[in-house]
Amino acid sequence: MNTPFLKTLRPNDVEVSVARVEAAEVDEMWSFVGKKHEPRWLWHAIEHGTGKVLAYVFGRRRDEVFLQLKTLLEPFGITRFFTDHWGAYARHLAPETHVAGKRNTQQIERKHLTLRTRVKRLARKTLCFSKSPEMHDIVIGLFVNRYEFGLSV
Repeated sequence: MNTPFLKTLRPNDVEVSVARVEAAEVDEMWSFVGKKHEPRWLWHAIEHGTGKVLAYVFGRRRDEVFLQLKTLLEPFGITRFFTDHWGAYARHLAPETHVAGKRNTQQIERKHLTLRTRVKRLARKTLCFSKSPEMHDIVIGLFVNRYEFGLSV
């Protein structure tokens, strides 16, 4: 089936250039799918100096999800990570590159507030919620891609 509005994107069709990033803030943000007993986490990293989103992943609050994000961040050559005190960061980031604490994560915490305001699925008390993890990830991913990366969706 060939539809005119769908475009197939192949990896060889995309040219990617990655700028070096000295420092990044990394954090996770809670939301839920269906009911609050089914949490879903948005893990993302921003450049410490500019506040630009570098990468994001969705999943549970587990080490393997953070490791997916860490893999996405490797091409940036980040030399300093600012995080909160969640254990996954201390377990998987080298102590000489990791700074834990709230002092240097203010930009990413501010970004959480902006996301919760603009995407009602992320609001803590709302009637708008996702019924499937796929739709949850798609809606939030589309928003991030549009407003943070400038991609038309």
